[in-house]
Amino acid sequence: MHRVGSAANNGNSNRPRKEKRLTYVLSDANDRKHCAGLNCLAVLQSSASDGCNYLFTGSRDGTLKRWALGKDAATCSATFESHVDWVNDTVIAGGNTLVSCSSDTTLKTWNCLSDGTCTRTLRQHSDYVTCLAAAEKNTNWVASGGLGGEVFIWDIEAAVTPLSKSSDVMEDDCSIGINGSANPLTISSLRTVSSNNSINASTTQCHGYVPITAKGHKESVYALAMNDNGTLLVSGGTEKVLRVWDPRTGSKTMKLRGHIDNTRALLLDSTGRYCLSGSSDSMIRLWDLGQQRCVHSYAVHTDSVWALASTPTFGHVYSGGRDLSLYLTDLTTRESILLCKKEHPILQLALDDDSIWVATTDSSFHRWPAEGQNPQKVFQRGGSFLAGNLSFSRARVCLEGTAPAPVYKEPIFTIPGTPAIVQHEILNNRRDVLTKDTAGSVKLWDIIKGIVIEDYGQVSFDEKKEQLFEMVSIPSWFTLDARLGSLSVHLDTPQCFSAEMYSADLNITGKSEDDKVNLGRETLKGLLAHWMTKRRQRLGLQTPANGNALSRKDTTPRSLAHSRIEVDGNALNDSTVYPPFELSTVSPPSIITEGSQGGPWRKKITELDGIEDEKDFPWWVLDCVLNNQLPSRENTKCSFYLHPCEGSAVQILTQGKLSAPRILRTQKVINYVKEKMVLDKPIDNLNTVGTFAPGIGGQLQHSAVGDGSFRSGLKPRQKLRPSVEILCNNQVLSPDMSLATVRAYIWKKPEDLVLNYRVIQGR
Repeated sequence: MHRVGSAANNGNSNRPRKEKRLTYVLSDANDRKHCAGLNCLAVLQSSASDGCNYLFTGSRDGTLKRWALGKDAATCSATFESHVDWVNDTVIAGGNTLVSCSSDTTLKTWNCLSDGTCTRTLRQHSDYVTCLAAAEKNTNWVASGGLGGEVFIWDIEAAVTPLSKSSDVMEDDCSIGINGSANPLTISSLRTVSSNNSINASTTQCHGYVPITAKGHKESVYALAMNDNGTLLVSGGTEKVLRVWDPRTGSKTMKLRGHIDNTRALLLDSTGRYCLSGSSDSMIRLWDLGQQRCVHSYAVHTDSVWALASTPTFGHVYSGGRDLSLYLTDLTTRESILLCKKEHPILQLALDDDSIWVATTDSSFHRWPAEGQNPQKVFQRGGSFLAGNLSFSRARVCLEGTAPAPVYKEPIFTIPGTPAIVQHEILNNRRDVLTKDTAGSVKLWDIIKGIVIEDYGQVSFDEKKEQLFEMVSIPSWFTLDARLGSLSVHLDTPQCFSAEMYSADLNITGKSEDDKVNLGRETLKGLLAHWMTKRRQRLGLQTPANGNALSRKDTTPRSLAHSRIEVDGNALNDSTVYPPFELSTVSPPSIITEGSQGGPWRKKITELDGIEDEKDFPWWVLDCVLNNQLPSRENTKCSFYLHPCEGSAVQILTQGKLSAPRILRTQKVINYVKEKMVLDKPIDNLNTVGTFAPGIGGQLQHSAVGDGSFRSGLKPRQKLRPSVEILCNNQVLSPDMSLATVRAYIWKKPEDLVLNYRVIQGR
């Protein structure tokens, strides 16, 4: 998804600050499934004899899930939602603290057995955080590495210990109640404030706590490993070397060379004597850190090695990667065997007693037999081979057609996910989006309701797109991406307020059919309907019977001081959510946004507490939903000339330029022509062409054709009416076409639109 911007504007910059955006992520029917590939796994063994083991999974959909494990089943018991980008790694520290890292540049901590509430957010990295490592016995130590070449060692207990507020710090997001607690959470991360009162992002810290920095990497870090006591840390990445650190001080102790490509996976034995590394050069290497050298190389894979897991004795290693294969290798005898062949690249492994969990780029994941307590049982099945020590040896074997057969054909069981969206197209009505997922299924989404309105199955995406084509022109008011495996709809001001439709076209009852409805504003009202209800309850306010919005006392100081705000004169000053904009509560979307403090956050719309304010939401969102105020928008009018058809004997109605809303239908222009041709003077209560726009004067060249001139509910005088056609580029226009559609599909020129009219028959 989009890269997260700075939380504050540089006070010395003359550039206009880019306003915070609001994104909502649509969810399919089942929220208990991941909808994108799994990047990480962690198993929590129960301490009680009759207790339940748990598996934690982190996904590219931005969420983590907790699975209660049974003998032949797994049940999703919680979703951990707060990250706003891919979850890249997760570890368990301190027995019941889950630590996760993400491409949103943060680490987050969670109580393993909680309902999914984020307890702390740790901000120190300048780029994507790619990997974590934890010490089994020294339970407070967690290391993190990322694309910025940074490696930090965190004392988790010290990092999350709450401190009282001081006068020179500001709260970060976890301390302002946006992570699921009914009350504001304890302070977790504070930012020092510079003299100009802008947040200094470079000194972002956790209430003054600064992690230990291991300085030395000049490029991206992809893998970390720590021994049980937390006295040794190994890191690797794109520099083709392994660096070894003392995590207690951040000092370097050695550098190991041997791989000829990126290091993607690392393991340390419990003592810290031996290290295993997997690389994009397809090799697995065993290092003796005491001797500071590689003692064995294992040519097992034919492509990049991305995941490693070892038996408790560190005698055998399970490995997987880009070649879709899971191998078991005896580190002493070099004997290796292919356990299974996958359909997707393997990203991470987690050993669970005598089975192994395998995470891939697919949203479903599997549990396979592993014989972790006695791996020699697997080799007794036969089919093993001797791992070479040169990378081309396995590639040659594969090319010669002598690749081994897998021991296991089917997993013990599979936890299915939702197929990720891989292709999408916004249709011309700017409401519907056509998508295709990894299963080949094509679906039609209504993004203002957040639901699938049609599932076409496995059909041609391009053919279906052609079938759904409509000749209609509506301004682009949102952008989309499917980086999280589902549709993320991005709203930016003022662009999101650029599209309007008539209430009749949206089938909204109780409103005049000519009332204009702003799609962006109504969508925001639908997204924050639950928040508004909670807010009224918190403030002790009653919803007015006539649906009017809250009083001006709810106006934020920012909106009162902001000179660019103007009231939309066509807005009904209410907080009613119209049916076309009522979002699903069965699978509610999640909001991703940020306010004036802290960083981006994510939460389901049904879990908003009503306590979120300008610290959490962008100011323009609050101005819209609380005060019905929209920022200034570009001109929504369309200028055009209205002339008789060439050779026609009909009278000339006007010589000047006219203007009307872009969404005005051709039928309205037809009605206008009829009125002007039949009547010597305008009907009572109708505006003349020359005086419709107040303050412009009566000159025709500056006149405007307004909605009020074409009110369908007015009864014309009973006279014979001519039948009128409107043409553009000699093409007769459908009465349902809007001026914007005519300009986009018929006129196709940058100059002002020219319409022609003719009388075809009196009636």
